[in-house]
Amino acid sequence: MTGETTVRTAVRIHGRSTQRKALRALLDALPHHGGHLLVAGEPGLGRTTLLRWAARSFRAGPVLHLGLGPDGGAHVTVERLLDTLRAASAAAPVLVCADDAHLWDAPARTALDRAVRRLTTADRVGLLLSVASDRAVAPEFARLPVVHLDPLAPSGAAALLDDATDGVAAPAVREQLLAEAEGNPALLVALVRRLSPAELRGHRPLPRPLADAAALAEVAGGAPSGPSAHARDLLLTVAAAGRVADGTDVDAGLVHDALRHLRPEPGPGPHAEPGPGPHAEPGFGPHAEPGFGPRAEPVAGPSAESGPGPRAEPVPEHLVLAGDRLRFRSPLVRRTVHATATPERRRAVHRALAEALETGGHRLTGLLHRSWSLGGPEPAPASADRLAAVADRLAAVAADGAVPASHRLRATAYARSAELTADGARRAERYTAAAEQALLAGRPDRARPLLAAARDSAAPAAVRGRAEWVRGVTELRDGPVGDAHQSLLLAASLLAADAPADAAAAALAAADAAWAAGDLPACLATLAPEPPHRPENPAPGSDGPADARGAAAHPAAVVHDHRVGMRALLEGRLDRAGAPLGQVVERGRTEDRPQTLLRSAAAALLLGDVDAARSGGARALAAARQLGSDTLVPQALEYLAYAELRAGRHPQARTHAEEGLRTALRTGQRNTAAHHRAVLALAASIEEEPDVVARHVTAALDTARRHGLAQAATLAQWAAARADLGRGRPYDAADRLGLLVLPGPARGHFAVWRLAVPCFVEAAVLAGRHEDARTVLSDFADWAAFGADPQAAAQLARCHALLAPAEHADALYRRALDRHDEAGGDFERARTALLYGKWLRRRRRPREARGRLGTALAGFERCGAGVWAAQARDELRALGAAPQGTGTGAPARLGLLTPQQLRIARHVAEGATNREVALALGVSTRTVDYHLRKVFAALGVRSRLELARMVGEAEQDHEVQGARETRRVGSYEKTGAEH
Repeated sequence: MTGETTVRTAVRIHGRSTQRKALRALLDALPHHGGHLLVAGEPGLGRTTLLRWAARSFRAGPVLHLGLGPDGGAHVTVERLLDTLRAASAAAPVLVCADDAHLWDAPARTALDRAVRRLTTADRVGLLLSVASDRAVAPEFARLPVVHLDPLAPSGAAALLDDATDGVAAPAVREQLLAEAEGNPALLVALVRRLSPAELRGHRPLPRPLADAAALAEVAGGAPSGPSAHARDLLLTVAAAGRVADGTDVDAGLVHDALRHLRPEPGPGPHAEPGPGPHAEPGFGPHAEPGFGPRAEPVAGPSAESGPGPRAEPVPEHLVLAGDRLRFRSPLVRRTVHATATPERRRAVHRALAEALETGGHRLTGLLHRSWSLGGPEPAPASADRLAAVADRLAAVAADGAVPASHRLRATAYARSAELTADGARRAERYTAAAEQALLAGRPDRARPLLAAARDSAAPAAVRGRAEWVRGVTELRDGPVGDAHQSLLLAASLLAADAPADAAAAALAAADAAWAAGDLPACLATLAPEPPHRPENPAPGSDGPADARGAAAHPAAVVHDHRVGMRALLEGRLDRAGAPLGQVVERGRTEDRPQTLLRSAAAALLLGDVDAARSGGARALAAARQLGSDTLVPQALEYLAYAELRAGRHPQARTHAEEGLRTALRTGQRNTAAHHRAVLALAASIEEEPDVVARHVTAALDTARRHGLAQAATLAQWAAARADLGRGRPYDAADRLGLLVLPGPARGHFAVWRLAVPCFVEAAVLAGRHEDARTVLSDFADWAAFGADPQAAAQLARCHALLAPAEHADALYRRALDRHDEAGGDFERARTALLYGKWLRRRRRPREARGRLGTALAGFERCGAGVWAAQARDELRALGAAPQGTGTGAPARLGLLTPQQLRIARHVAEGATNREVALALGVSTRTVDYHLRKVFAALGVRSRLELARMVGEAEQDHEVQGARETRRVGSYEKTGAEH
């Protein structure tokens, strides 16, 4: 231990807003009625901290703390406990805190459970318990509502680290601390304490392993141990097998086989009885005999210490056996079990796992365990040669694409190979390959420390260039995009001599970073024509960064055409951009590699071919999922969401963005998550959900400002302004949008601000800023002429109609509607019809106005634009008409629901259960239950059958009304007559 760093004691709570909200609700309700909560989480996640926070925050009455007696029990009767609690709450509400209640003995737990059952809500007693989730919750506490603590998100862990160290940790040290802590706050603080100030600042090498046995055991509360040697072997075997598992669980059959190798049956002797076959002995695998399970009794017989093999006995409390899978309840406990075992026991278990895996033909996992079994009293030269041979074999098998393995497993194999490699250059190359695979697996938190380990001045330029490439792509997804741009430029420079195709792909990724930052000069400079280069073939089995994997995944022609077309587009040479970008789109139609398909989707979006963008994005999504490239899934969903937005299909955009946000957060891609939040804000801006818009805008801007994401910031600010415009606040909308679209240093992203021009023109005209509106129309006309936005031509005609004198406006509105018919998209057509209807009503042409406004209302309702539908209804009421949605029929009653309630009602009407609805919408079943109760109350129905009938009637009426409106509008447009 080298612990010399003093950690600040006054560290605030990070990343627990949801849990504190639940505790705050309990505290706020105590003056009126009692309640109970159970805080559950693995050791080190902050259960004690939360209880202390609740105790400090409670001001309405006394706080009682229940604890253990000296012998681990709480010797109190139920009646005495009840009397104490009721007496304490007689004058004021009382909060009772019981930390680490899982350590209580059974009588104490039973007494508390019975006391709680006999309390009523009128007693105004709040009970707040905490238990560790590294073992099953005691049955006495099972009925209590639970608040779960999960590991901190990367942002929360980073904030805690900065708070604990005053931000003095060197970047490379910071990355390794965050990766080793895995979101456990207590472990993170323990690791910081272990380092000296010189180590924390990066002046001295870090101790290895960083999270050693002492640190892990300190946080876990000691090293878990089973009641027998077999139980201890079982715990260690599951822990060792979990080092290469893709999930949290491992194959019980593999563990069973490894235990047999670890404690083999004695060979048949002259007096031995014929024994059962290898799969017939008592155990716990899928074919095991009864007797090894959570409720099984230990088998009587000789002591397991001297027994020949695994005995039938209960699964240790730290493990869960589900079908044919075994897992630890706590990842921290799994790591602690492995770290605290003696080196000899660890090597023996890994050797047994290697033998079991190699027998089953699992080359890579078997070789990994074989590498961990090395060591011992072997002579140094022979040991070094053996380690080098294993390192080379690991690297070769990890690079072999014919070997079935996940990206996570390949990353582990490359990293282990690097650890065993003595040569600095080869070690850096293998660490870089490990980082590439970790990034493809959606683990940028793992890629960063691997890249830090890859730094080696002796490495050749190509290796250093590849490391910078991976680093740049990592920052592009989850860091300052300005830093990503510089790393990728450096990568292109280092790769130019030995790998020119990789250099070109890295340069194109650098242009992507400049694009995200809104830096047009940097983007153009990066896209400058590259020098001619020779064709090259990638090394067999080589992999690269998640969106730039060398010539194998980015054919030189795709990179070249995308680069040429993108530069021509940004230079305004629109006639020269179409052909190369079109070639990229066409190549994507026959590709099955996700990176090339993503380039195809991006090129299609630049050209305004939303159908091709949707097709390329959908195929990229399928390919990424099929290959297990988790890091590419959020990007594919991002392109899909943008394509749906450009096509005016907001509900579909919202669906893709919701899934994209979840996967981006899960894979540590905050920048991609910010883009998805901006899409969600834009989608919600047409609905009656101002709180949703504000939440997503705030979250998107928070990341965008810290990481320099000009594109995401512009989209989020546009969403906020469009929400203002929809709610009848044109002055606020014009002020917001003016900053984005008018010339000046604050103008929005160079490729996005034009999309917001139609909203600005509408808001500016309503706010009396006609000259400002005319200022931007010239640029928008050029944009519409290029054809990259299918709605732009219709929107341009609408903008001219808003600014035109009365004698020209009528024809311009009609021209805009004709263009909408060609482009499709309910929302933009309905907006034009609404503005036209308003214009007609103010010119005392009520019959024509009623037709246009009815069409607008039908269009808004069809695409879920509730806030705009309300405007159309108000205009119809001003005409004295009875607008749709105000009667008593099924369509009108469904109009009473919020968009979220309507989505849930439609799913339920299709026969989905609450759980299926929750999975489809990405919410909890509790949220579905809450909204469904609101739906039943609003609609006056009492069963799911009645709800299904009402939704079906509404859909039929909606289709009939839509057909009627279409025929009526067609009549108006053909005759132009007033009726």
